[in-house]
Amino acid sequence: MNKYELTCEIIDVEKTVYRIRALRDIPRYGVRAGDLGGCIAKESNLSQQGNAWVQDEAQVYNDASVWGDAWIRGYARIYGKAKINGKAQVYDNALVHGNAWVHQSAEVYGDANVWGDAIINGDAEVGGDAVVYAYADVSGNAILLKGKYTCPVTSISVGGHSITPCYPNHVIADGIIYKMCCKDEMKERMRANGIHSLYHNQIWSAILLCKKWLKENPDISWRGK
Repeated sequence: MNKYELTCEIIDVEKTVYRIRALRDIPRYGVRAGDLGGCIAKESNLSQQGNAWVQDEAQVYNDASVWGDAWIRGYARIYGKAKINGKAQVYDNALVHGNAWVHQSAEVYGDANVWGDAIINGDAEVGGDAVVYAYADVSGNAILLKGKYTCPVTSISVGGHSITPCYPNHVIADGIIYKMCCKDEMKERMRANGIHSLYHNQIWSAILLCKKWLKENPDISWRGK
């Protein structure tokens, strides 16, 4: 049984996209048979199999494709030859286009713009006003909220703790953003945030690697205050 049908409601005449209507329940996303969804240009944009769904005012068009358990919602736009699958989510005002591929459990949100041949995978998140393009590969538990990235970005795992380069002078450790500073000050901040002292030196080593990455990629890191 097909999962959805195209309605006669045309949302954007320039792109000719059609509102979809669910033909069966999709409990994963709270969709009931008869519910209206987002918009697609043609059936190849959204698989009739699995739980993948386009919701709200989100649009998928050109030769883009969404399948698996992917969820597109809000005002997101997926176009070009972009691919979204796995349990990936794209929402808010995010754009994914070109040959970009978002899969596994990755999320793209906010005003993020992912394009070119970029790949977002794992549990990575790209949000805020981050721009990821060219041959960038964002994976692991990386979280990018600002900046322009064209090369691989991944988190460094230390004793179960995830350290990710972010901003021109920051790192994210266990979901907490730290400004890079001296070793003693960083240890004090880690201690205050409940990170066991057993891992402080290892995490500092990971932070130095993040510093090195940011230094070697000055043209693709956001330059803030």
